[in-house]
Amino acid sequence: MEAIQTAIINVLGPFGPLMVVGLLGLLMVLLTLPVFLRREEDPLDRLKAASRPTGKKDKTEKLRAASSKDKLEKYSTFLEPQNAEEYSAIKLKLLQAGYRGKNAVRIYHFLQFALGIAGLVGGGIYAMIQMSQRTVETQGLIMMILIPGGIGYLFPKYWVTRRVETRKQAIVNAFPDSLDLMLVCVEAGQSLDQSIVRVSNELRTGFPELAEEFEIVSQESKAGKDKTTVLKDMAERCGVPDISSFVTVMVQSAQFGTSISDALRVYASEMRDKRVMRAEEAANKLPTKMTLATMMLTVPPLMAILIGPSIYSIAVNLGG
Repeated sequence: MEAIQTAIINVLGPFGPLMVVGLLGLLMVLLTLPVFLRREEDPLDRLKAASRPTGKKDKTEKLRAASSKDKLEKYSTFLEPQNAEEYSAIKLKLLQAGYRGKNAVRIYHFLQFALGIAGLVGGGIYAMIQMSQRTVETQGLIMMILIPGGIGYLFPKYWVTRRVETRKQAIVNAFPDSLDLMLVCVEAGQSLDQSIVRVSNELRTGFPELAEEFEIVSQESKAGKDKTTVLKDMAERCGVPDISSFVTVMVQSAQFGTSISDALRVYASEMRDKRVMRAEEAANKLPTKMTLATMMLTVPPLMAILIGPSIYSIAVNLGG
């Protein structure tokens, strides 16, 4: 054992035995984790599988079902929040990012766990390489291991947040045009449901995010879901104030029996004005953002052109 310890210290440095023990412990945790998280098969599921008829119907059910059983289902108690509020919050965030799969929450937490472990392993390997080449302090060693793990764990959260912001911006940009098209359809004699279907088809190429939301609304309405609930669900999925205001206008118009075309005309005009104001606001911010870059790129060359010859003449006279 002393010879092995001496060899490890010669290769990895004074913290070599500690690193080896830590990596072995991490490896043992990874090997034993599936054993602890494995869920026994439910007897009720076994009875359902035994009573399922065979033949053509069974083949149809297999084709409609997933191609294979969800491998992460047995780890659902570990990968999914057990608190209903936390589960609803992360599910809503994933819906706003465009991930609507029923296992989206499970896959999200699995990616956090897997990337965090991969970051720790990668950081440990990098730390071992650095220790073999030079002396590394304990604080630096810990940072080499923990920083990649933290980055790997937080990367899915960062990705989803960016997706949410990008998708919200795309919906905001497309919404005024969709209202104009919906107004044209309603004034042409189509119902609100027919106009939503037409808008979703027309916007699919240029604005797929908003077209997808309108398509979900039309499909849920065809399935018999209450229109007010469908519109409120759309506002919740989008997470955009303009969509929420539009849903409020449509719900109030349906409740009080006012003309939908008049409400759409007024709201579409407001959305066009709001888009113009956003463009003017972005244009007014541009000079302020360009000030620093302009100063950094123009002032040094200008100073060199104006003062450079004088400095050169003074240097020549002093040298002479």
